[in-house]
Amino acid sequence: MARDFAVVLQGVRRVGGALVGRIRARRTGGPGGHASHAPAPAVLDGTARHPWRAALGLIAVVLFGAWLGLLIVGSVRAPVGPMDTRMTLRPSLSGGTKINVSPLGALELRSHTAPIRLDVDVDQLDPVRSQALVDHPERLAGLQEEVARDVGHGTLDLAARSCVAVVSGATALGLAVYRRPRRALAAGGLALALLAASGGAAYATWNPKSVLEPKFSGLLSSAPSVVGDARSIVSEFDVYQRELARLVTNVTKLYDVTSTLPAYQPDPTTMRVLHVSDIHLNPASWKIISSLVEQYDIDVIVDSGDTMDHGSAAENAFLDPIPDLGAPYVWVRGNHDSRTTQRYLERFKNVHVLDDGRAETVAGLRFAGIGDPQYTPDRSAKRSGSVHRLAGVRLASALRAERAAGTPVDVAVAHDPAAARETDGEVPLALAGHLHHQKMEVMEGGTRLRIEGSTGGSGLRAVEDRYPDPVEASVLYLDRTSKRLQAWDEIRLGGLGLTKAEVSRHLPKENQPGATPSPTAPSPSG
Repeated sequence: MARDFAVVLQGVRRVGGALVGRIRARRTGGPGGHASHAPAPAVLDGTARHPWRAALGLIAVVLFGAWLGLLIVGSVRAPVGPMDTRMTLRPSLSGGTKINVSPLGALELRSHTAPIRLDVDVDQLDPVRSQALVDHPERLAGLQEEVARDVGHGTLDLAARSCVAVVSGATALGLAVYRRPRRALAAGGLALALLAASGGAAYATWNPKSVLEPKFSGLLSSAPSVVGDARSIVSEFDVYQRELARLVTNVTKLYDVTSTLPAYQPDPTTMRVLHVSDIHLNPASWKIISSLVEQYDIDVIVDSGDTMDHGSAAENAFLDPIPDLGAPYVWVRGNHDSRTTQRYLERFKNVHVLDDGRAETVAGLRFAGIGDPQYTPDRSAKRSGSVHRLAGVRLASALRAERAAGTPVDVAVAHDPAAARETDGEVPLALAGHLHHQKMEVMEGGTRLRIEGSTGGSGLRAVEDRYPDPVEASVLYLDRTSKRLQAWDEIRLGGLGLTKAEVSRHLPKENQPGATPSPTAPSPSG
């Protein structure tokens, strides 16, 4: 790409030189003092026939010059609450805002859709301002106005500096390429117009609620403190400044304690369910699950099957860490789990094995599930969709029976999504796995289906492919009274090396600002 760009610039300069030479020849004339009427060089004819080449060269000069200007002088230092930050505009295909909290990670917000991205680098905490907050906690009440004011001032300064940066960069590069002031000024003006259009697009698509659905990348143990709890997700949609202040406060806490990260303070009005699936005999999964249970203060773990790889008795010892994970364990059989596996798990006191529609109340939630009807550990047998749909019909029938008995089920669990889909309209939330990728959807009857990825990164078979699957799990936040899903965090760890962690916060549509719950959605109370 760099070579092609250099060729374009060289061509633009050659054409510009030929144009200058032609103009000078006409002004000075021939030997007798008369203007020369020699035919124009072939390159001029080529330029006339292909004006898009000149336009392409000008656009390349404008874009590259504007980018250089932003890179060199297009950033400002601004205090935001107790933090010292550097704000920068960067070219981007998707826009948004990225807050870099080195060395803990980065927080991405879908704040706008435009060809520019706002980067905020948190450099350090100001010791005087930080100590003032520690010594006078009552000042936290005014932190939201202070943060909003600081961000506003920093954004205005950044806008002014960015205008100067793109105009200077494009003009300087235009002068170096074309060696004509008017052409250079045209490049600078076009760069300013481009920045103004980008700023207008960002303003038109600005989404202040993006702080409610952040995406965190970095150290997994930092994620709960940066992303925050779920209480404000449900009840504080209209207070953007307060959410922004909460974000700054959480980042402040992380820096304040350095290596000793703060304990996550969960929202007491929500129940936290950790959904895992398709571990496939990966021993690293138990440490990851245990860490998530501790970091998020999980109430109950739900495993939607394929914990094993072949379901043999020799693999049973792999399940022994489950009693020490720190939370009750709800489990359904997958197609890689045998009846031998199921009987072994039934021996543990804190494991609740669900099969044939049996329902149990665990940690205040009513679960019902069914094991996978096909045992295909070696992939020698072809899986039948009709068999799984029939299993789902049996599960749906059990759900109706539970509701008729006055003990409605809150969460249905099956391994194959084909079985889970048959519970549509009978339960608020259904959980499944099997597909090795995360997905959330609302079915026609109002039931929300959550399909989990592989918490084992597809297990020991991950090395069969060039790029191992990521380790995936979800934290589901349910209201303690209505048992409704309020929000969920999607957690992704990068492949076998586990070198990268991403946590994305999501909200159901009925919990979005101004929305009302769907009247067609099934209620746990029937």
